[in-house]
This record gives sequence, C-alpha cells and structure tokens, in this order.
Amino acid sequence: MKARICVIRQGFYPLDPRVRREVLALEGAGHEVDVVCLRRPDEPGWERIGNVTVHRIAIANRGSGKARYLFEYGGFMLVAAFLAAMLHLRRRFDLVQVNSMPDTLVFAAVVPRLLGAHVLLDLHECMPEFYAVKYDVGMRHPAVRVLAWLEQAAIRFANSVITCTDQMREAFEGRGAAPGRIRVVMNSANEDFFDPERHAPVAPADGEFRLICHGSVEQRYGIDTIVRAVARLKDEIPGLRLAIYGEGSALNDVQGLIRALQVEDRVYVAGGFVPLEELLNAMAAADAGVVAVRRNIFRDLTHCNKMFDFITMHKPAIVSRTRSVEAYFDESCFQMFASGDDADLARVIAELYRDPALRERLVRNAVRANEPYRWPHQRVVYLGVVEALALPRPVDPEAATRVAGA
Repeated sequence: MKARICVIRQGFYPLDPRVRREVLALEGAGHEVDVVCLRRPDEPGWERIGNVTVHRIAIANRGSGKARYLFEYGGFMLVAAFLAAMLHLRRRFDLVQVNSMPDTLVFAAVVPRLLGAHVLLDLHECMPEFYAVKYDVGMRHPAVRVLAWLEQAAIRFANSVITCTDQMREAFEGRGAAPGRIRVVMNSANEDFFDPERHAPVAPADGEFRLICHGSVEQRYGIDTIVRAVARLKDEIPGLRLAIYGEGSALNDVQGLIRALQVEDRVYVAGGFVPLEELLNAMAAADAGVVAVRRNIFRDLTHCNKMFDFITMHKPAIVSRTRSVEAYFDESCFQMFASGDDADLARVIAELYRDPALRERLVRNAVRANEPYRWPHQRVVYLGVVEALALPRPVDPEAATRVAGA
C-alpha cells in the first residue's frame, strides 16, 4: 500500500547521504515522496528525480556568526512550513518526516500535523552538544539549556523519533525523552552506489601508498591533522600520497597548511563536490581511508558517514578514537589513533604501509562487525518505523463487532 510522504531537510538533496538513503528507500517501497530542501545556485527550484519530487528553497546568506545561523534557520523554517502546508492541501500527506538540524525545524510540519498527518523526526545531531563545542561553552550555558529545552519540545511534538547511535538516544533520554520513544537507524553506506564490485581496486605505482579523505572540509573533521601527519612521513614514506575530496569553510586553511608544510607534491585537493562516480573511483584507487574527526562531547555521541563508506568499499580505515566508534567497533576493525595527534596518526599510517596483511585483516574484521549496521538491515528498521506511522492499520472485523456490541 502506498503512502504520501513529505521529507523536510535544511540541506541539499540528493547530496545529503542520510536523506538520500531514506528517500530512495521510501521510493523503492512504492511510496510517493516530496522533498523540501535547500537550493544550491546551480540547481533548479523544482525537479523530478525518478518518482521523487524535489522542492528547493533558496535562502540568502545574511550577516555573520550566530545572527546568520538564526536568519538561515528561521527563514528556511518559515518558507518550508508554508510550502509543506500548501503541498499538504494538494497532496494530503500521510507522513511528514523532518530531518534535523535544527531540531525546531520539526514545527514546519505543524499544518499537516493539525490536519491529520503523522510526523517523524530524524535527529541527525545533538544540538546542545554541537553548540557547546562550536562556541566553546559549557553544557550549563543558558543558550545550551535553551537548545536542550527546544530539543525536548521537538521530540514531544513528533509522533515518533529516530536517531543515529545509541549514544545519541541515551543523551536525548537523559534530558527527558521517554525511554523507548526513540529508535536508532544507523548511518550506513548506500550499497547501490558504494559497491566494491563495480569499482575495482587500481594497482598503485611502484612505492606509492595512497590515502583518501572525503566529505565536508571543516575544522572539526581534522583534515589539518592528516596533512601534518603526511608531512611527518614525507621522508620515511616517499611514495605517500593524500587525496582530499570535499568543500567547506576550512578549505583555504587546509590549502595554506599544505603550502606551509611544502607537501604540495604529496597532497591533492579536489575542492568542491565532485560527481559520485569520480569519488568512488578515487576510493577504489586508494590504499586506505582516513577519518580524523576531533574528539569532543559532540563527537563522542555520533558517527561519521565516511567511516561506513570505507568499510563498504573494503578499504582499511584509519579512525580517530571516540566513545561512539569504540562502542560499535574495536581495534581489530580500524587503525585507531588519538584525535588531533598528528604524531600518533603518522605512526598508524606507517604501520599500515609496512603491513599489507594488517590491511587485509582490518577490512575482513570491519566488514564482519559492520554486518548488522549495513543499510539493507537498517532500511528494514527505518521502513518499519515509517510504515507504522504512515499506513492505516487493517481493521480487525471481530474487534469491530465486539466494540459495536458493547
């Protein structure tokens, strides 16, 4: 049975990997899907992708710092709320799914909810921890406490909630969310795209050892730590190469660091987003992937999508230690290093370079440990949550008779 579903995300579709996985799962299950999202300058405002209709909203950058965030979050929420209401009057959605951040974006679904649609909130991040880390304040800071209150209000407004890790779920419950109300749907690689069979490994040139990192180039992702580690190893491993794929606010800083450390011949930067096929070919050509997120109270709760990409592509991964990573994977799965420590990162890169058997063992162990977290399994959990909300339940004739005769 088909449901009519609206997905709202203040991000870019189909670039956002979690939203793309979810929307494709909905489409594959036969549901009709409208996506309301942000618009990049090179994208149309309205687009049909397969059986998915995408409605994009352009929000101009205004001001700087916190004022800019408030303007962009508030502006998108107002326009998305209006658009969701208009679409609902035409489409009569069975379900509106809202993907954070911000948590308050869930209130963009207020009109459909009042008119009978159910609301599913997908909490991608923990906003109080994110704010505390971004602005270097404590968890008792007034702004953080307001965000925690808004988080709980958003959870109460939704009919059901999903999130990405058990650590995130525990954080939400620790602030007041009802136990059992939040389900975990893990981040995973979409195996329709990340398929090692379709992207065969490429033999390296003599003496080369190729690393890759991809995704947003932001200070919190520790790209500078990787560049510094490569610089430390330029004499020990002359064939060491690093490819950086992505864009973000730290891109210029990273490029400046590459020049300052004189490793321009070792580090390639593909600034901006590249076609997925190009990225997958680059991953297939790499000897290992690096995930160097900086450890903090926020990162101790979350996972990084790129970690699952490397597992699915059967590439050994070098990963900074966080509580959430160590809760799901042990040291037999990854080369782990101390977050922000370029010397420790250089050490584990050198170990991986010298030991091909270690690379094979890490891949084998990571693939085995990741089996329950693969998207084919997580998709079943996700669709179960969606369809319990969106599809009418069959009527039990005997129960109806009993009620009528009561």
